[in-house]
Amino acid sequence: MTQQTDSNKIVIVGAGLAGSLMSIHLAKKGFEVEVYEKRPDMRVGKIRAGKSINLALSTRGLHALKIVGLDEFILKKVIPMKGRMIHPIEGDTTFQPYGLEKWQVINSISRAQLNTVLMDAAERTDKVKLFFKQKCTGMNFKNGEIYFIDMESGRKYKRNPETIIAADGANSSVRMSLLKSGRFNYSQAYLEHGYKELEIPAGEDGGFRLEKNALHIWPRKSFMMIALPNADGSFTCTLFFPFEGEIGFAQLGSGEAVRNFYEEQFPDAVPLISNLENDFVKNPTGNLITVKCFPWRIGGKILLFGDSAHAIVPFYGQGMNCAFEDCTYLSACIDKYGDDWENVYSEFEKMRKQDADAVADLALENFIEMRDSVADPKFLMKKKAEILLEEKFPGKFQSKYAMVTFSDIPYSTAMEKGRIQDEVLIDLCRKVETVDELNLDEVFQLISKRSQRR
Repeated sequence: MTQQTDSNKIVIVGAGLAGSLMSIHLAKKGFEVEVYEKRPDMRVGKIRAGKSINLALSTRGLHALKIVGLDEFILKKVIPMKGRMIHPIEGDTTFQPYGLEKWQVINSISRAQLNTVLMDAAERTDKVKLFFKQKCTGMNFKNGEIYFIDMESGRKYKRNPETIIAADGANSSVRMSLLKSGRFNYSQAYLEHGYKELEIPAGEDGGFRLEKNALHIWPRKSFMMIALPNADGSFTCTLFFPFEGEIGFAQLGSGEAVRNFYEEQFPDAVPLISNLENDFVKNPTGNLITVKCFPWRIGGKILLFGDSAHAIVPFYGQGMNCAFEDCTYLSACIDKYGDDWENVYSEFEKMRKQDADAVADLALENFIEMRDSVADPKFLMKKKAEILLEEKFPGKFQSKYAMVTFSDIPYSTAMEKGRIQDEVLIDLCRKVETVDELNLDEVFQLISKRSQRR
């Protein structure tokens, strides 16, 4: 095994979104960084279709980009989504705005496009080197060595850097090594649902064939489909669907079954989706997993980061935003402690663990909301009441969605406050026929009192 030692460098495992952005943060502080990625360089190869899940960039992610001067450049490439467009099986669509202010939008961007921008920006710093087709095979936690194999040549080698940041995703190789290191708590939970991606292409004139500035949702109780816009006029459609059961992927094995299902459940989308039967059968079915673990570090030698530490399902649009917020917090810890990595990692872990667990739970809750509740009259009344409360008490009342998506309030705080709001508003909305019957002053006071008691 080849020995490569360079103790003044930082090694990042994974050149995905979190690893690439964190390398830029580190480079801006003067550190030399090497990033090792097991996949080929997506900038020079074709991206495999059907496994992207468009990203929804919002406040937390934008802040992390702003720190390194990339926010304005990225915002030129996004499609702002102002709210949810709900598609029932029958009847007209309805629009549910995300917020009152013009800036309260979530921004659709493809994963590959954003990742490419970040890798290019990292290399432009002249302090980051990216190495592709390099698979991490394990670590020695006592001496800080990390082992790789070149997937083209088969050459095995090891690195012994100053410190290691593992940003190698939900299926982290580094985290698997940590499982063998001793007292390490780990849980993973797969949803009974998976996902399948299809495409609505742009119109003949290159225009959008659905409302451009919306996240489209087809809620169907036990499953749903969503569509996010792309800059080229297309939409990425994602079906979230059970694997097994009376209705599940197992029953959609043929093109005929797929078409019959879509014509029954998504009749307005069928004329828009290209290559429906072929792409459905051909494109891979993705898994949806929640990962929680602790600790995230061993001294100052290794830190789990982003999805490696806290993978979540995509139903609050916060997976990437949470990972980018990790960059913000870790950068602040480095500003405080410099290269005292043990203190940097210790403080980062204390600051982020509770919030990472909270957003994981919020994401699971929002799946139920999106597939079951968005077409329910009482849910719509609750959402309208939240908007009225935000209008009447600006700066004093924020809905749970606004706290998570349009603020930097800790996720755990947003979850606690949001659950109190939900308890009060759901109870009150059940007792009235219209939102106009609610006394907003009394509602606000009741929420405030319950919040103070907890």
